[in-house]
Amino acid sequence: MQDHVLVVGAGLAGATAARILAESNLRVIVVERRKHVGGNCYDYTDENGITVHLYGPHIFHTNSREVWNFVNRFCEFRYYQHRVLSFVEGRFVPFPINRDTICEVFGVNIGVEEVEDFLKDEVRRSNFNDPPKNFRDVVVSQVGERLYELFFKNYTIKQWNRDPEELSPDVAKRIPVRYGRDDRYFSDRYQGIPARGYTHLVERILDHPKISIVTNMDYFELRDHVKPKLTVYTGELDRFFDCVYGKLEYRSLRLVFKTYDMEYYQPVAVVNYPNDYDWTRITEFKHMTGERSSRTTVLFEYPSAEGEPFYVVLTRDNIERREKYMEEVKKLEKSGEYIFVGRLAEYLYYNMDQVIEASIRKVGEWLKNRTG
Repeated sequence: MQDHVLVVGAGLAGATAARILAESNLRVIVVERRKHVGGNCYDYTDENGITVHLYGPHIFHTNSREVWNFVNRFCEFRYYQHRVLSFVEGRFVPFPINRDTICEVFGVNIGVEEVEDFLKDEVRRSNFNDPPKNFRDVVVSQVGERLYELFFKNYTIKQWNRDPEELSPDVAKRIPVRYGRDDRYFSDRYQGIPARGYTHLVERILDHPKISIVTNMDYFELRDHVKPKLTVYTGELDRFFDCVYGKLEYRSLRLVFKTYDMEYYQPVAVVNYPNDYDWTRITEFKHMTGERSSRTTVLFEYPSAEGEPFYVVLTRDNIERREKYMEEVKKLEKSGEYIFVGRLAEYLYYNMDQVIEASIRKVGEWLKNRTG
């Protein structure tokens, strides 16, 4: 294998790296622990003819033209602008917070030009650390305590099994707030869903004569027996180093799919449940895919400490452990024999486009150093 590159993981990070390396005339072997490619964005068609996302909903969005052009090389995207409602106080309310949310919650009728001042007034009446020390501080500093309590506090406790004051401020960077009436969850320039699904997208990225794929194979069962030119690692950061600095914490999900004999179950693709029930949200996939059926499949998400690692948990302890592991990563990457990339391998809260962007950048740097 000395003339080969080994890519560990067939999700978006691994597939992107494999494709770029193969197009640079390198032979690539992709090793995937699961029985399928696609990582956590894997999808399939269920018995009702509805495309479902096995590991929870994935909506592609990016402001990067480079990333958008890359994925569009391999498939067409269905135009889709994601909208979310939050079930609070017995009713569906627009989320993220915008002018209409404020009017619903506070029983006021303000214009869009008044939203910013309204929120500033809410913030002035609230208590928080400035600069922010944790998740709560970031949110309260943007929307005030009333909206924080209603939409964020209990959802965060359910999702992370942590008090929001224990979580890094970085976790709140993903939370948008609108001053107008824009009720889209994302405001990125490019948004959509792969027309034939994410699995098809990843299969197309990996469809290259210099790429070989081995599924149902755990990298850790073979790493002592192979010596590739380069290893691109996308798995759990701590596992690679045998947890020498302690285990990093990941959150998972218990995912319950249900099918109902009705055309639609809820008014939008995703409804958050911050305060009621044990699930955090319900997804109805037909809203995203545009498929037609007299039945509908929905997904209930229950956060869990056990199961496939989906989310990194950015507490102070985990961040400190990450820094120790990343010092080891720097040494390995400097040798030119390893690249660590992706949400798990870098222990970062990446979106899909950020995963692809990081993979393009890191592999590009490696190729430049190799030829330079």
